[in-house]
Amino acid sequence: MPRHVKLKKGYDIPISGTAERILAQAVNPLRFGVKPVDFPGLIPKLDVKAGEKVKAGTPLFHSKLNPDILFVSPVSGTVISVERGERRKILEVIVEKEGDDHICFAKADPSSLTREEITRELLLSGLWPAVRQRPYNIIAKPYEKPKAIFISAFDTAPLAPDLSFVISHFSEELFRSGLLAISKLTDGKVHLVLNSKGETSPVLSNAEGVEISYISGPHPAGNVGVHIHHIDPLNKGEVVWTVNLQDIIAIGRLFTEGIYKPERIIALTGSEVTKPCYYRILTGACVASVVEGNVENDNVRYISGNVLTGTRISRDGFPGFYDSQITVIPEGNNFEFLGWALPGNKKLTFSRAFTSAFLPKKAFTPDTNFHGGERAFVMTGQYEKVLPMDIYPMQLCKAILVEDIDLMENLGIYEVAEEDFALCEFICPSKIEIQSIIRKGLDLMIREMS
Repeated sequence: MPRHVKLKKGYDIPISGTAERILAQAVNPLRFGVKPVDFPGLIPKLDVKAGEKVKAGTPLFHSKLNPDILFVSPVSGTVISVERGERRKILEVIVEKEGDDHICFAKADPSSLTREEITRELLLSGLWPAVRQRPYNIIAKPYEKPKAIFISAFDTAPLAPDLSFVISHFSEELFRSGLLAISKLTDGKVHLVLNSKGETSPVLSNAEGVEISYISGPHPAGNVGVHIHHIDPLNKGEVVWTVNLQDIIAIGRLFTEGIYKPERIIALTGSEVTKPCYYRILTGACVASVVEGNVENDNVRYISGNVLTGTRISRDGFPGFYDSQITVIPEGNNFEFLGWALPGNKKLTFSRAFTSAFLPKKAFTPDTNFHGGERAFVMTGQYEKVLPMDIYPMQLCKAILVEDIDLMENLGIYEVAEEDFALCEFICPSKIEIQSIIRKGLDLMIREMS
């Protein structure tokens, strides 16, 4: 019988701009970007240079620490530039699409392959980065065996895509093949976590070879870290892997069709989008092709991902490797007279500081204004109200700031990722960048344990 978990802690931020369940006409972007900055802890080493011709599946760069982990081009064409930042850090490799050539990989039924053979194909094809691990929320180490693998089949983040709608537009055969391949990577269970509220695609609810669990509650109920915490908690020395739902499709296509085709259905969302809806693209497609004619205001912020955990990109930028959502909200560069002293019936509030707290069904239009600067880091007890995990978030953050390794371990650093603390950052009265602190702590643990 499936497990059912009901969570009470959390907060659903009421924002306008949810994508309608409509798949828009196909777009044809010409520029694609693969960004090493999407992969925490990665030290990239280039395999191509500007002007070089590539096929879909050609390695663009690899991990310097683990050369078997490749990052490949999603399309065939020409490498037009390698963008660098401070100290020549590689920010993105940009490919201009030409033709439709693919590197051909071996087709096979995953049920007839060994774990080592599946691992090798995922590494050669560039699909291995789709597999991440806890602890540390980094790309999984290929030759370790996890105690379990988790796949989250719903997302509760603000304006998040409806994954049941998304999966209904892909072949069920590809999904089954991808699940079978993933299940060969562990001797433990593969957990498929569904939302117990709302409509669920039969493709998900009838999936075979997995253990299905149901979770309900406000955000972050859809976070895979919350699922791990409540279904199969992580202890010191243990490893759990996670895979995004749409990456299962790409893995299934690799073994069914023998090609690397990271197709993804993304949601274009946000208050500044004229008609929020869904688009079918390849990972890394230029955002301009998606928002063309659908965003009229120029003074906006483009975010790859959601408003809590997403990354700022330009209109000509590229979505993140793991993102299935583009959010467009107003740029908060305007001066607000009297600020917090006004009644505020148009302001989001968690602490009931404004009259908007008494309008529970109202959808708000937030911008990027901070409404003040960073203040003293004070104990408020607010974080615990939005984190449905048996963790003391304030104490963990302070342990990271003083770099107390033993205390960080005792307070649950192995189970968490930045996204689990996004709501804590949102409601923080001190305006502390808590997600950055958590990432700093995870990076510190990696260095200490290596």
